[in-house]
Amino acid sequence: MEPTAAPSSTAEPASLVVIDPNGHRTRVPVEPIPFHIGRQPESHLIVRDSRVSRAHARILVENGEYVLEDSGSRHGTFVNGKRIQRQELHNSDKIEFGGQDSYQLIFALDGAELKRLMEQVSASEKAAPTPGVGGNLAKLRAILDLARTLQSSFSIDDVLASVVDTALAITGAERGFLMLRGAHGLDTRIARHRHGHHLQDSDLRVPREVIHRALQHRRELLYMNFDPVGAEETRPQNSIADLELRSAICVPLVHIRTGHGDATSVLATGSETVGVLYMDSRAIAADLAGGNRELLQTLAIEASTVLENARLLEEERDKHQMEEELRLARSIQQSLLPGKLPTEGWLLASGSSVASHEVGGDYFDVTPVSPNCWSAVVADVSGKGVSSALLASLLQGALIAATDLPQALGHRMERLNRFLIDRTGGEKYATVFYCLVDRGGRISYTNAAHCPPLLVRANGEQCSLDATGMPVGLMESAEFPVAEQRLFPGDKVVIYSDGVTEAQNTAAEFFGKKRLREIVASHAKESSTAIHDAIQEAVAAFTEGAAQSDDVTVLVLEFRGTP
Repeated sequence: MEPTAAPSSTAEPASLVVIDPNGHRTRVPVEPIPFHIGRQPESHLIVRDSRVSRAHARILVENGEYVLEDSGSRHGTFVNGKRIQRQELHNSDKIEFGGQDSYQLIFALDGAELKRLMEQVSASEKAAPTPGVGGNLAKLRAILDLARTLQSSFSIDDVLASVVDTALAITGAERGFLMLRGAHGLDTRIARHRHGHHLQDSDLRVPREVIHRALQHRRELLYMNFDPVGAEETRPQNSIADLELRSAICVPLVHIRTGHGDATSVLATGSETVGVLYMDSRAIAADLAGGNRELLQTLAIEASTVLENARLLEEERDKHQMEEELRLARSIQQSLLPGKLPTEGWLLASGSSVASHEVGGDYFDVTPVSPNCWSAVVADVSGKGVSSALLASLLQGALIAATDLPQALGHRMERLNRFLIDRTGGEKYATVFYCLVDRGGRISYTNAAHCPPLLVRANGEQCSLDATGMPVGLMESAEFPVAEQRLFPGDKVVIYSDGVTEAQNTAAEFFGKKRLREIVASHAKESSTAIHDAIQEAVAAFTEGAAQSDDVTVLVLEFRGTP
């Protein structure tokens, strides 16, 4: 039973920066509360490491503070290098799971740096109040509180608009524009006036290339202030005076890199910026005296954090959408495999295809052509991923219909070969074993460079049904001769893809043809189902759960003859 904990709304928003063993970082909001961490799919943060327990730890909120609690994990939970059972979390705490090369989590209180700076400014304001815009702390605090509240909003534009309003309040500037890098330069995302109304993109009169140059050549804030009484030659390129501006400010928005300790980020070089916060004034000069410059730079970091969180959220949404589409594609692909194989009569069959990725490039099928004939096919498309899966489905559609004429096998493969070359230009090809088995025991086949199937006699003797042609889709002039063999009652044909013989274990050793032949020989007198299951079990035991680079497809035909 969960302990009573304060609602998550009583604590300021927090995130976990997840650092995988390769150093890649992602940011995950700590919500809902309790927030569960572990290997099991029900966890809010799933950590894919065998050393992490299924239910490893959880984060609670008590009295407005975040608390990390170990859930009885096997290898322990560590905060800043010390094993804990239960501990209050603070900004930048490092969480680990008992392995030096495992995942690391950095606990981050959203806006902690801004809160620290506000407290610092508040203390200095009480010590030495400053008149004017820089001293209007009450108004500034209210706007910053609004910005922090909006950071948890679903509308990124509302948050960024609040950031611009806050910057205008800090500096006393009249107009603010938040611009982001686009394909053709800087695109205006937010345009605001000091009095709170929106501006048009056309209201920005300063040439964008000038702002872009400031991004490229400046590390920090760029401030230009023009005194109309001053000399003509003091104007920077005459830009400010020509546009009747008293001052202009450019603050880069940067890629955020969450670090250790109290450091959140530093303003980066121009090539690492994601945009700019630009402000100008016509009536009065902007105020960057006192702590306003530091406030403005910190606000830029807050805006950069908002943009980075939005980018990560968009990436996560795209990833989930892609995973859902691949899951649907896998479901459709599995539904195209034969749902029922012959389990009685003169021909029996047992088969399966296990994709190494979400979708596979292998397929198999067993189809009745007539009461006296069955067709069978196993194909392996080159490459991996969605393109190979689509081509496998195309092959299945092209070969699903068959006649009981053996000579038609070669003609059909030739047409399929020309079709693939016309559509793919030879960039995609497939190996195919395609056969007809009739009631009299004749097996007619064409082997387009596929792994040679094993013909296993009832007495255990084995022979290979070797390739008769090249892969389909590789060469326009390829031919696909048809070969024949005679089957006797009790004979089996073991058809497989190279994912079987090239399956690898954790020591990078291959399963191999020799091991396959030994397994088939030891089960030669058993049924097609027994041979199929023995191969599957042997491959699974050999690989020990190691990820495979190729699909594993096995089809076993058993000729029983006519009584």
